[in-house]
Amino acid sequence: MGTRTGSPGALALCELIREIPDFPKAGILFRDITPLLADPAGLSLAVEFLTLPFRGKHIDVVVGAESRGFIFGTAVARNLSAGFVPIRKPGKLPAAKRSATYALEYGTDTLEIHADAVRPGQRVLMVDDLLATGGTMKACCDLVEQLGGNIVGISILIELADLDGAEQLARWPLHCVLSYD
Repeated sequence: MGTRTGSPGALALCELIREIPDFPKAGILFRDITPLLADPAGLSLAVEFLTLPFRGKHIDVVVGAESRGFIFGTAVARNLSAGFVPIRKPGKLPAAKRSATYALEYGTDTLEIHADAVRPGQRVLMVDDLLATGGTMKACCDLVEQLGGNIVGISILIELADLDGAEQLARWPLHCVLSYD
């Protein structure tokens, strides 16, 4: 287990994150959030910690990427009285869309957003469950900025700090509830 950092209240969430060695392949320690999602108090606390730094920041929309970004993003949007915008895998959005292809350690992937999902000048909060290498979130941010959105910040439940994903997101304010080395 790596070093965990965060506020004392946030560290209580670690007890609800199951560690599964060698998944999805040997040498990987998978951080499974499904026990946290199943725990009413844990889920509520996680959403509150994701929301807290952005209260009073006049967020218009929260953006979350498929699929766990939907879970946390909609709850944070509700807390902030903001709208929610999904970013999806190809072929899932029915209207005109924009797409971004980005590098993975084993190839590439593509994400899409409706072309009218974010209006120019809207204040946007990006939300996801995990920050690893940063490629997915960077692609999401690029899509939002292509539409003219103003990214106020990025809120992440778990950062895998040793993978240096925060470096790709250095242009925007980044809040991570928990960090593992």
